[in-house]
Amino acid sequence: MKRSIISLAIGVLLMACTSGPIPAVAADRPNILIMGEDADEDTVPRNSRLFRRVLDALSNQLHDAGFDVFDETAVTLDEFAQGRVRRTDAELIDIARSVQRPPIDVVVMFAIYATAKEHTYTTKVKVRIPGRLLNVRTGQRLGNFEVVSPKDWRAPVDCDRDCILETVGEDAKILAQDLGAVLMIKLRAMVQGGGTNVASTGTLDSESCIPNAYTLVLDGFGTDEVTEIEDFMVRDFQGYKAHRPIYTSLTRQEYWYKTCSDSARLNRNLRKMLNYLEVEGRVSFAGNIYTVEKITVRSD
Repeated sequence: MKRSIISLAIGVLLMACTSGPIPAVAADRPNILIMGEDADEDTVPRNSRLFRRVLDALSNQLHDAGFDVFDETAVTLDEFAQGRVRRTDAELIDIARSVQRPPIDVVVMFAIYATAKEHTYTTKVKVRIPGRLLNVRTGQRLGNFEVVSPKDWRAPVDCDRDCILETVGEDAKILAQDLGAVLMIKLRAMVQGGGTNVASTGTLDSESCIPNAYTLVLDGFGTDEVTEIEDFMVRDFQGYKAHRPIYTSLTRQEYWYKTCSDSARLNRNLRKMLNYLEVEGRVSFAGNIYTVEKITVRSD
């Protein structure tokens, strides 16, 4: 009877501390990092003026849509070498995952391809900019798109590489804005769950959410306690999306836990859960791994 009352109490209190729409305009708004892919020698390197124009156009497009966009140099200045070019996908993803202040939720990757065909009377130039969205925590692709110059752009005869990049700079900026608009719609659709007004609104609404995914470890709990904890996570933690066991034994369980709650709210709910279950425990968090460890004492 006592345990039933406790379960009811924790349900009411957890709902009270997380009730209402998920505040996308505060903690749940995704942090976005825009990074250029230039490992392919055919792409425009990130130290060129054209690359900077495209990067600025993409950043501005997502910023105006209400997303929090962070500058790569500013958030990696203290811990990573600056000015590197021709970086691989593995390096870019590792950097995005390593940034913790602020933690990055979504990385926008783009590349710029510019090709030229010389004629005796002119040079025809084509530009292509592919882009993709990646959930940093889960590795899930959130969408991709590609924009291509609608027609052959012209450059002077005998125009070298620098000349070509400067010639197409302004037009490439327009392509980047188009790419940003498409990626914005895809990202907003993911955030808002594909609502009917996704493409019509200019900014995020108050119920926006990109589900976060965490590894949740329960260490030292008995079978009955684990069952009760699962009930709380599913029933009483607002923002719950799904969970899946990835390891289980008599004293340790690990879950893949998807939720719209941010890390601060989930951390608070786990601590409150321990209090209302009358269990001494320790909650720790690093990266995207939560560990809830039961503290046991000798009983005489």
